[in-house]
Amino acid sequence: MVKRTKGRIHRFFERRFPERHVFVRTPDGEITGRVLTPRKQILMTCGAAVLGAWCLLTTAGTVWGAVTTFTAERDVHRARASAERMNADLQARLDSAVARMTATSGSIDDLAHTVERRHAALTQVMTLFRGVDGAEEALRPAVSQDPDQAPVARLVSVQMDQERLISRAQTFADSRAERLRLAFRLAGLNPAAYAGSPDSLGGPLVEANDPEALATILDVDEAFAARIQAAADDLSEMRTLADTAEHLPFGRPATGVRQTSSFGVRFDPFSGRPAVHRGQDFAGPYMTPIRATAPGVVSFAGVRNGYGNTVEIDHGGGFKTRYAHLQGFNVAVGQRVGIGQRIGAMGSTGRSTGVHLHYEVWVDGRPQNPARFMRAGDYVQQAEE
Repeated sequence: MVKRTKGRIHRFFERRFPERHVFVRTPDGEITGRVLTPRKQILMTCGAAVLGAWCLLTTAGTVWGAVTTFTAERDVHRARASAERMNADLQARLDSAVARMTATSGSIDDLAHTVERRHAALTQVMTLFRGVDGAEEALRPAVSQDPDQAPVARLVSVQMDQERLISRAQTFADSRAERLRLAFRLAGLNPAAYAGSPDSLGGPLVEANDPEALATILDVDEAFAARIQAAADDLSEMRTLADTAEHLPFGRPATGVRQTSSFGVRFDPFSGRPAVHRGQDFAGPYMTPIRATAPGVVSFAGVRNGYGNTVEIDHGGGFKTRYAHLQGFNVAVGQRVGIGQRIGAMGSTGRSTGVHLHYEVWVDGRPQNPARFMRAGDYVQQAEE
């Protein structure tokens, strides 16, 4: 039964891939012949199929990355447009309030008390933004006092600026957080897994689980408390993602160099056959400084078969980077290194055809595309601007 099945399979492939003869004429006019056996034809077909499948997958990955980037950018722009519409609506409502309160005998004491309580709440929120790059400039109050204004109009102007300030705080925190989420998605990581719980802010903003409770604690109206809580939540996520990103390999191992062979299937430069390339190659001048792409601990520094002089860094959380074909290295196993710290120089040791760096990123024991992490690093930089 087994022999009969094997015979059928053999005859099937013989019919599909009969022996073929290829004749090639050389420039000298000589004709040479080549025999393509069924076995060779099957191997060539399988190789072409694998290569085609890989090209299809990489193209799909590129398209998916572009779609993800476009979607995230669109969300950021929508958030900004929504904030601008909110500010315009706020301006109209507060202008109307100024007119009404100026024309009537509204309680100045009540309005002053509301403004004072909101000011105390905003002071706590602005304290949370202290030390965040760009926050001081983006969230600077802009109250313009007109000495000819009536007292009620002045108080309403202050209240209007408070509304604008909390709107800017919301937009600032949400925009930064969204760019960081995009960076993690570009690297193939789930941002929700790294955001954590917003317990790093402390104070009443964490003790209150809903706007009503926060409004009671801060002694402000519930609508204003809800906006404060939203800004604080976005800020907490932004800070957590930013702190996490500082420990992930989002940096570049060398500057002023060219990216050559990328991650994926390529033709091996020695055998000429398709082979899996587990990293990203960079070509540059001999002795170009090679730097750590994230802080971590050196887990290997020596010679690896095929890789030549190699440095490997453990960044924690399952992340590891490998720097190969180095001319030499100036770190030792167990040494702690910082991001951007020089760990060696570009060379051509090991299985190499010329001066270059072979750079790999591993997550939980699996090789990843380093280009995704470098692209994510670019978005982290944008989030910090």
